[in-house]
Amino acid sequence: MPEAPEMQALAERLDAVGAGARLTGLQALSFSAQKTVTPDPATLVGRTVAAVGRRGKYLVWSFADADGCRVLVHLSQAGRVDVEDPPRTNRPRNGVLRLALEERPSVLVKEFGTERKAAWWVLAGGDDGPLERLGPEAGSDEFAELVRTGDDRRRVHTILRDQPSVAGMGRGYTDDALHRAGLSPYASLASLDAAERERLVAAVEEVLADGLAAERRRRGGLPAKPGDHWVVHGRSGQPCPVCGDTLARVSYESYEVTYCPRCQTAGRILADRRLSRLLK
Repeated sequence: MPEAPEMQALAERLDAVGAGARLTGLQALSFSAQKTVTPDPATLVGRTVAAVGRRGKYLVWSFADADGCRVLVHLSQAGRVDVEDPPRTNRPRNGVLRLALEERPSVLVKEFGTERKAAWWVLAGGDDGPLERLGPEAGSDEFAELVRTGDDRRRVHTILRDQPSVAGMGRGYTDDALHRAGLSPYASLASLDAAERERLVAAVEEVLADGLAAERRRRGGLPAKPGDHWVVHGRSGQPCPVCGDTLARVSYESYEVTYCPRCQTAGRILADRRLSRLLK
């Protein structure tokens, strides 16, 4: 799933495409993806795009003359974005939403796979919709305060991926941050001492900054496989880039956690429930 660095860099590229342009069309391409009925999306046609920004993993399209009305887009696991130059009007089979802009490229939101969880909202001024449920942005001062003073007994890996707790991170940057901090994926926030908490704050800031720098080198929309610069996530079985030990994983129903036993768990291999079931 695209995370904060991917979405931030994408928002910056889309802002360069759309800011100052008149919206000439909002083409709904998937009935299930549209999550609001009012305000009517048609009321935004003819409005000027003020900016394209980001909150958490959401793209936020704001308009200069629409009484605070905004369009939110969430790509979920398999959503991607094409910048269509020249603009197109066809109905692609995997399309979700197309934003048409006057004398600019069009922006197509599409989704691969079968889950169909990508979504978009039109929000009236003052209505934050799904944004109101988000926690502090990963890497922000509020996030740092949460880590330094929190007594949450959940695993740090869980907290970092839980959007109402911390907004913007997912499995990729969480795996990389915990590896950089030298912390076990199973460690709880409440169990961390002051030095470990500071390492975690620094590691999150660093992996997000590195990710954003890498993502800003892209052009156009969002490719099919973001996160190709992750250090440990998705690389189980390969050598740890720090110590050379073999990276391990813990498999769950629909995802996996990658870690280094030597760097993060004092050489201990964490229990893998899926593997345990297969061995029975």
